[in-house]
Amino acid sequence: MHPQLPVRIDAPTERRNPRTRDIDDVPTLEVLRLLNAEDRIPAEAVAAVLPDMARLVDETARRIRAGGRLHYFGAGTSGRLAVMDAAELIPTYGLPPGVVVAHHAGGLRALVEPVEGVEDQESVGAADAAEVGPGDVAVGIAASGRTPYVGGALRAARAAGAFTALVSANPGAELADQVDVHLGVDTGPEAIAGSTRLKAATAHKMVLNNLSTAVMVAQGRTYSNLMVDVAATNDKLRGRVLNIVVEATGLDEDRCGAALAASGGELKTALVGLLADCSPQQAREALEAGGGSVRAALRTLA
Repeated sequence: MHPQLPVRIDAPTERRNPRTRDIDDVPTLEVLRLLNAEDRIPAEAVAAVLPDMARLVDETARRIRAGGRLHYFGAGTSGRLAVMDAAELIPTYGLPPGVVVAHHAGGLRALVEPVEGVEDQESVGAADAAEVGPGDVAVGIAASGRTPYVGGALRAARAAGAFTALVSANPGAELADQVDVHLGVDTGPEAIAGSTRLKAATAHKMVLNNLSTAVMVAQGRTYSNLMVDVAATNDKLRGRVLNIVVEATGLDEDRCGAALAASGGELKTALVGLLADCSPQQAREALEAGGGSVRAALRTLA
């Protein structure tokens, strides 16, 4: 009796790359050139899915404005990228913890060491998605587009009424027909077959960064290309806050520093006060009326 063979994964990232077949038989510089040439592919692959990503951004921004949350689900490299993206939104954009939540198969331990087999368990994904509500967005990240943990999470989220999306490196992903939006970023075969921490991961980091950044812009957490909700939690960031006010207003450091002090350190309040030449209280009221957007507040005061 022959032992049962494992299921072979049919995904672009698992195929052999004809451009790198001799990567183990060339000088180091050529190895690096081969890898660098492959690394030029992800940006164009992401560009091809921007229309679908715009739909996901708009729906996510709408749901967060209404009190919903954005959930990421991933295993291995995909899960680690999701954790990093979610964590960095808090200091960068002053986003309250819990608005964007990353669920990584295997939990915190799996961030630093493999937890064998957990990504193959649909039930674990479904359990992790138990907190997803009908007003939320659930995004699964899986290079192959078939990871059982991600599939279990997305099915549970969809059953709860959430808006669902899949980020994969497989245009023909198995899970594609089970979500509202599929971002199948076609990065092709990896330089080392199956090593999805390479091009697929690069593309997925781009997708997550673009998604979350565009949502933060839609939430009014930027003014122009400046981070006006940055949380000044250390000396570097306190210096950045002052620099942002100087850059946005064109005024000198002393005047900007005085405006920040008069505004209780509130960057947006100081900025609106300087640009509209109004009191901190007037600036706060305009910001509240404008949903926290500096541009909307300035239009209110014009």
